[in-house]
Amino acid sequence: MHRISRWSVSALAMLGAALPAQENAQIGPPDPLTLEAAVGFAGRNVPAVRASAARASEAEVGIDLARTAYLPRADMRLGVNRATRNNVFGLIFPNSVIPGISGPVQEDSTFTSVFGTSAGVLFSYQPFDLGLRRANVRVAEADAERAEASREVTEYEVALSVVVSYLQAVASQIAMRAAEAGVERMQVFHEIVGVLVASELRPGSDAARARAELARVRSDLIRAEQLRNTALATLAERLGLAGTAIEISPEGLLGEPPGVSPSGSSVDRHPFAAEQRAEVASREARLAAIRKEWRPRFEAQSAVYGRGTGATIDGSFLGGAHGLAPSQANWAAGFSMTFDLLEYRSTRARQRIESHRIERERAREAEVEQEIRGDVARAEIALDAARRIAGNTPIELQAAQELETQERARYRAGLATVADVADSQLLLRQAEVEHSLARMGVWRAMLALAAAQGSLDELVAVASR
Repeated sequence: MHRISRWSVSALAMLGAALPAQENAQIGPPDPLTLEAAVGFAGRNVPAVRASAARASEAEVGIDLARTAYLPRADMRLGVNRATRNNVFGLIFPNSVIPGISGPVQEDSTFTSVFGTSAGVLFSYQPFDLGLRRANVRVAEADAERAEASREVTEYEVALSVVVSYLQAVASQIAMRAAEAGVERMQVFHEIVGVLVASELRPGSDAARARAELARVRSDLIRAEQLRNTALATLAERLGLAGTAIEISPEGLLGEPPGVSPSGSSVDRHPFAAEQRAEVASREARLAAIRKEWRPRFEAQSAVYGRGTGATIDGSFLGGAHGLAPSQANWAAGFSMTFDLLEYRSTRARQRIESHRIERERAREAEVEQEIRGDVARAEIALDAARRIAGNTPIELQAAQELETQERARYRAGLATVADVADSQLLLRQAEVEHSLARMGVWRAMLALAAAQGSLDELVAVASR
């Protein structure tokens, strides 16, 4: 799970770099979608978020279940049977196969049967347990804290996947607009070439080359549209609306990004670190509970019960319906203590197993902290590079525009070929894409840094204004 999210953080920092080379029944969300609206909608609509919230609620109820161990028990029993009354002296170890029988031994045996009944209520309560119940409640509380931390991780991962997909959609939309501008320029140039060829000022091969270049840039536009539509389809899936057409409103990301890097939060407050700490705390609570298991069990008990039988003490039978209802009543009250003396070794072994699990989870906690710090360092490097690229692309765009203008003028003067103009227009389109993506690239790098720091909400809100 963490590996997928760390890939998403890296994808935020690298998203736009590959785009220039790529030129070759539910209630819907707001339309069009800002980045903040998309993240908010996903947090309410994506099944994974709802499932994690249900797991957290389930764990909360587990605390109430653990607390029921403090309540007394009242066990009721009613039994009716038809059986013989033959009995012998002797002992049988407790078992679940041979029914018990009470009464004196009779000289004669018979297969005549009589009714027998038993009914009663047994009340039992543990007045003290030497801390075992409290330890089990603490285990349930730790499990609930871990489930809540997992819910926050799921929300973070869903938000991160939406941000990545949203930025991919914005970048592909920018590339498509640049492709549209390239088609318009080549269309104008194709018309100019047509006029010059018709006037016999240029050879017919120039018209053929211009048509070929126009067809090529139109194919580039089709591919750019495909990338844009695919990105929107992926975003819809991340929103829990797979197969639904959506539109985005990326104006906030096309504006000037903040000059200050996101401050983020400490490693301790990162969702991944918080989840791992909760896992360690859960294991520690389980170890504490295991340490309290090898202890005596004390119970105060009282019972009210009755017995009925269709046979008398001398072995004769009363017949009829005798024994169908209890005829002899009793009550009892007392105090008992049970203790499994030989359970010590198994309890100690379970303690050692849980101790090793705690060591494993603590090592994983240190590993997660290292991964978070590494993500932050890489995101800061990416942000610095994005800011420098954003300062360089205006120079690239201006030079490409001047080159394209000069090549068209040279072509009219007969000093350049159609291929020269086509190459200059391709360079201009790439420069336009890179320039348009550069500003958003700073946003992207800042969001990647915020994601690495574990706090997306504030910067997402700023990017949606």
